[in-house]
Amino acid sequence: MTTPAPDLILVNGKFITLDRAHPQAHAVAVTDGKFTAVGTRDDVMRLAGAGTQVIDLQGRCVIPGLIDSHMHIIRGGLNYNMELRWDGVRSLADAMRLLKDQVDRTPAPQWVRVVGGFTEHQFVEKRLPSIDELNAVAPDTPVFILHLYDRAILNGAALRAVGYTKDTPNPPGGEIVRDASGNPTGLLLARPNATILYATLAKGPKLPPEYQKNSTRHFMREVNRLGITGVIDAGGGYQNYPEDYQIIETLHRDGELTVRLAYNLFTQKPKEELADFSHWVKQVRPGQGDDLYRHNGAGEMLVYTAADFEDFRVERPEMAPSMEGDLEPVVRLLAENRWPWRLHATYDETISRALDVYEKVAKDVPFDGLHWFFDHAETISERNIDRIAALGGGIAVQHRMAYQGEYFVERYGARAAEATPPIRRMIESGVKVGAGTDATRVASYNPWVSLYWLVTGKTVGGLRMSAPGNLIDREDALRLWTEANTWFSSEVGKKGQIMVGQLADLAVLSADYYSVPEDDIQDITSVLTLLGGKVVHGDGDYERYAPSLPPAMPDWSPARHGVGYKPRQNVLNVNVSCACASACGVHGHSHAKAWSSSVPATDESGFWGALGCSCWAF
Repeated sequence: MTTPAPDLILVNGKFITLDRAHPQAHAVAVTDGKFTAVGTRDDVMRLAGAGTQVIDLQGRCVIPGLIDSHMHIIRGGLNYNMELRWDGVRSLADAMRLLKDQVDRTPAPQWVRVVGGFTEHQFVEKRLPSIDELNAVAPDTPVFILHLYDRAILNGAALRAVGYTKDTPNPPGGEIVRDASGNPTGLLLARPNATILYATLAKGPKLPPEYQKNSTRHFMREVNRLGITGVIDAGGGYQNYPEDYQIIETLHRDGELTVRLAYNLFTQKPKEELADFSHWVKQVRPGQGDDLYRHNGAGEMLVYTAADFEDFRVERPEMAPSMEGDLEPVVRLLAENRWPWRLHATYDETISRALDVYEKVAKDVPFDGLHWFFDHAETISERNIDRIAALGGGIAVQHRMAYQGEYFVERYGARAAEATPPIRRMIESGVKVGAGTDATRVASYNPWVSLYWLVTGKTVGGLRMSAPGNLIDREDALRLWTEANTWFSSEVGKKGQIMVGQLADLAVLSADYYSVPEDDIQDITSVLTLLGGKVVHGDGDYERYAPSLPPAMPDWSPARHGVGYKPRQNVLNVNVSCACASACGVHGHSHAKAWSSSVPATDESGFWGALGCSCWAF
């Protein structure tokens, strides 16, 4: 029987295979969506037939397609086209310019929303915009800005749109900040959970289904641009099953998914969690689906009384006394039905109590071969790491500390932050460890920021947190984003490496991950991304290989106007403390006015004027 010729051959690449037996290669062949040859150029080219497509990679670094073990991509996709992203923007001046541009193109009654993915510490000014500044650039268009899990800032138009007044009571766990007369100022605080932030966001307009499909495709293409080919979706608030899964399932049915998705089911009803999961275990089973779209189990919310939201600007919340009693029947149900599960847990105290429940259930229902894990685990103790290892569990870590590290240090001190989370100790214990982002509301979806953080221990604001003994090298970090993450979706050996027989998912990089300076890791993108041997993204010399994508819908969408992770660039090196006693002739001492004018805020000489500006301290 004649072996069919490959569909595709990639040559002249520096392939980082993550196959320990054959760590590097210069060429690969792909047939029917899988790698069928990995080796030298000559060996692989001998397999070519008349119909084989050959792409020259010109010596570029190639890695297995990245897999995010914790992203909210299904929910994020439904909203991506409506959201202005400040991911990667390095100055508040630039952020406000982007905001003003979007205000100008957004029709009533639509909102302009910046929904996470950034921190004030990434801005050179080291602050958020004031409500007065938002009102100056958007007097009539509602603006909603979500900052991490700690606060939302609404301008006057947004307050009117959501109907918050002097008579609106504070919801449980949240605060509507008020002025001296009792009127809402526009600042909403999570104290201690983010329910008020998400409930307010949910009051905004939604996209119609056809636009949601388009939005999800654009979000998938954006993560493809960064080398992501797989995501384990962690569910989310206001993401009901099966209602909010219709769009992603339609895209799967129509062959328009460009990311492999394994989805977890997230309960939506406090005090009715057991009923939710009792219904779902009869409706769907783990692994149901195919290599592109499959069910993965329960969580990250199992019961609401076990949810310890990670707002490090407030004290650690105590879980309710009923936590164990609420959690046990859910975990027992899942274990009995062989459903893997994941549980959001930031603090060691929460993990301890959950493990008490797990150990009790495991005496009756063995966890053997059941891929369960904790998400986050920033402050986990060595003892609890060992308890997880003894039960055969895992920990999915995210780079949330790259965005919240400064707040953690402020509350708990630099010493406590040196191993937050203790990644090296996790790996050495034998616990299964994988990496992800928790995008899009707290951290950015950019995997390279996570890889930068894993290798350097630094926040996006430049604070070095992790002690050298907690850092991992570039290859181990890459493994956490590829091979290791396949355990978390029960797909070990199927993908995550460039090996014969595995799914042909890979990313050809814009720079050599192994040799660029550490700080430059966060700037890497993919110039060519393959999913099952098919091109799903191409840039530069490889753009011609990529399939076309319909324009973002609607026409005012930020996704039509350069939304996406913004690469680092030189930003104005200013001190935001005002140093003068008189008004500035360039800006009139009104920075919001400067941002809303035609002053080129990204151009230093244009912004400051020919003779400079005296209203800033240098």
